[in-house]
Amino acid sequence: MKKSLLSIVSLAAVSALALSACAEPPATTEPGGTDTPATTETSAPGTETTAAEAPAPAEGADYLACMVSDAGGFDDKSFNETAHNGMKRAEAELGIKTKEIESNAEGEYPGNVQSMIDAKCNMIITVGFALANATEAAAKQNPDVKFTIVDFGSFEGVDNAKGLLFNAAQPSFLAGYAAAAMSQTGTVGTFGGANYPTVSVFMDGFQQGVLHHNTAKGTDVKVIGWDEAKQDGQFIGGNNPFGDIPGGKNTANTLIAQGADIIFPVAGPAGTGALQAAQESGGKVNVMWVDADGYLSQPDYAANIITSAQKAMDLAVFEAIKADIDGTFSSEPYVGTLENDGVLLAPFHDFESKLPAGLTDELAQLEQDIISGAIKITSPSQP
Repeated sequence: MKKSLLSIVSLAAVSALALSACAEPPATTEPGGTDTPATTETSAPGTETTAAEAPAPAEGADYLACMVSDAGGFDDKSFNETAHNGMKRAEAELGIKTKEIESNAEGEYPGNVQSMIDAKCNMIITVGFALANATEAAAKQNPDVKFTIVDFGSFEGVDNAKGLLFNAAQPSFLAGYAAAAMSQTGTVGTFGGANYPTVSVFMDGFQQGVLHHNTAKGTDVKVIGWDEAKQDGQFIGGNNPFGDIPGGKNTANTLIAQGADIIFPVAGPAGTGALQAAQESGGKVNVMWVDADGYLSQPDYAANIITSAQKAMDLAVFEAIKADIDGTFSSEPYVGTLENDGVLLAPFHDFESKLPAGLTDELAQLEQDIISGAIKITSPSQP
C-alpha cells in the first residue's frame, strides 16, 4: 500500500501545552527570566555543551512563531493539537522560538491575535476557520507580519496571509469504504459538531466511500446521520458543539440504537463521547477518528479506534514556517491531498489482523484511483 496509508503522523512527538488565554501581550521566557500565565515562549530544546562544543546558531534562532488556538484548545486530541505539533517540530528542528495562546471563547480571538502582534511575532498561526475574521483584519492592518490560518483559504488581496486547506473527503472516502467492508450490522453512522464545510467534507467522503463499496461489492450498507444530497444530518449543535462530550456521547448512542456498529464522529473533542459509547458497548461498536491518528492521540480508547481520516496539519504548519524563514513564503493557499500526503488514512493498528481479506489492496487501489481522477469525489465542500 502507498506509504500515506501506512504512515503515522507524529502526534505523540510533542505534548500540547494547556494555557490560559487572555488578550494581554504574551510574556517572554528567557534563560534566567520569568514569565506570566498568559502565554509561553520556548526555545528549541537541546543538551548542554561546552563553549568549544557549542553548535552554530540555528537558522531560525531569531525567528518567533506564534499560535492562537480556537476554543478547542491545544489539548483537543484533534486539529488544534496537530497544528500545534507542527509549530513545536519547527522549534525543535529549525531552532526557532515560539509563543502560544489558548482561546476559551470566540470573543477572545481578536484580542489574542493582537497580543501576538504586540509580542513582535514573525508569523502568527491561527487554528480554525472561526478565526478567519480576526486573522484577515490583523493581516490587513499589519502587512509586515506573516499570518497562516489552518482550515481556511487565503484572503483575496492579502499578500502576507496564507491559508492551509485539506481535502478531507479523500481519506474519508477510504474510511467509508473500509467501514462498509467491516460492518457486522450493515449500518454505519456519522455525526458532526455543527454543519460547517470543514465538517461536512468528511461526512460527504465517508458516505461516498460506503456507497462505492455497495456498488463494487453488491452490498447494501446504510449510512445514518448524514444525507449528502440534502447536505444535512445529525449534529450536536448548541453553544459548544465541538466541546460537548456528553452531547457527542448522546448523539453516538442515538446512532448505535439505530443499528450502527461503526461511528465516524466529526466533532473535535466532542467526538470523545462517541469513543466512550463505543468503549461501553463491550466490543460491539467501534469508531473511526478524524483530523489526527486517534490511536495515538486518544490512547485510552485505542482499542476501539479502527483507523482515522487524517489531515497532516503538523506538516503544513511546519512547512509554512520553514518557507518564511527561507524567504519563499507566499499567500497561495496550500491544499493537502492524498497525492502530496497532506491527508491520509491512518494505519489500522490493532484492527490490522481483523481486516477482511483483500481490503488492504483494495484501499491502495482506491487511493491511486482518487489521485488519478478515476474516482471522482463530489463533495461541494472540497477545497
